Amino acid sequence: MSNTQAVHLFSPLTIRSVTLRNRIGISPMCQYSCDQGVAGDWHLVHLGARAAGGAGLVIAEATAVSPEGRITPGCAGLWDDKHIEPLLLINRFIKQYGAAPGVQIAHAGRKASAARPWDGGAQLADHNGGWPVIAPSALPFGGELSKTPRAMHPEDIARVRACFVATARRALAAGYEWLELHAAHGYLAHEFLSPLTNHRSDRYGGSFENRIRFLVEVAAAVREVWPERLPLAVRLSCTDWMPGGWDIEQTVELSRRLKGQGVDLIDCSSGGLVPDAQIPVAPGFQVPFAERVRKEAEILTAAVGMITTPKQADAIIRKEQAEIVLIGRESLRDAYWPLRAAQVLGLKDAVKAPLQYQRAW
Repeated sequence: MSNTQAVHLFSPLTIRSVTLRNRIGISPMCQYSCDQGVAGDWHLVHLGARAAGGAGLVIAEATAVSPEGRITPGCAGLWDDKHIEPLLLINRFIKQYGAAPGVQIAHAGRKASAARPWDGGAQLADHNGGWPVIAPSALPFGGELSKTPRAMHPEDIARVRACFVATARRALAAGYEWLELHAAHGYLAHEFLSPLTNHRSDRYGGSFENRIRFLVEVAAAVREVWPERLPLAVRLSCTDWMPGGWDIEQTVELSRRLKGQGVDLIDCSSGGLVPDAQIPVAPGFQVPFAERVRKEAEILTAAVGMITTPKQADAIIRKEQAEIVLIGRESLRDAYWPLRAAQVLGLKDAVKAPLQYQRAW
């Protein structure tokens, strides 16, 4: 996948029919600010500002495929047609200001039914605004996420898979041009992947082939309804950072399988499955995962995690460690990080501020 021309952070990238103006994406980040899953003014301002700030791709937060799949009562949803109209408005704005609108669709599994972070983050009792949770196996997360989930029956698996498909259809109707399946950070699909959380003895548990079955089936079913012209991505936790858990070798092989199901890109994160993992957080600590998946599975990747400076992000692209750099918390600190990055890298003309703001740049 090497390119004879010098590719850098502000080089365009075309995947299927979508061309990103640069290699900077805004990582999906929960805002916990929806009412019954419906996006509001906050989401228009939050996501719209990142498009106006020069990003090539703006991915909306983890968006639940069913009410039970929300992390908190404030999480975004696309399980009902009522969710579509406000998202259409947001996505029109994002496209008007030069970015591609994306969404990450998700089911929280055993980490669902929690309070918003600023309300403590503990799991909510069913009588106090919470709801029953499901997972591959009846194993609680631990700590303040203490609910024991109900182990999913085959009928539950089929139902959740259908929810992902229906949500993908609504994402298209809402104007999204990029779809990402969330299979990381200890949520439902990740719970199926890892031996630490999947103790099933049926065709969805045990062997590697069985543990990946849920995600591979979801990806294949979603690809059937998500247009061929539009990119499909999957976010994976490339390692659980725990002995006996999911690891980078399994991630590489799964990525090969997902590519065969029409997945275009792997968003390479890590951790989140168990509360006691020792994660060596440091600048760019997950970038080697993106590089290895890219080279060994021969699939496009996105790098994410503690990427904060323009030179750091540019180096990832120039060294061909990933195709896209996803900026998370740094973009919360500075919605105009891409514009500043262009200046720092001596590429001021690579991305333009909105006309209303150009006198300041």
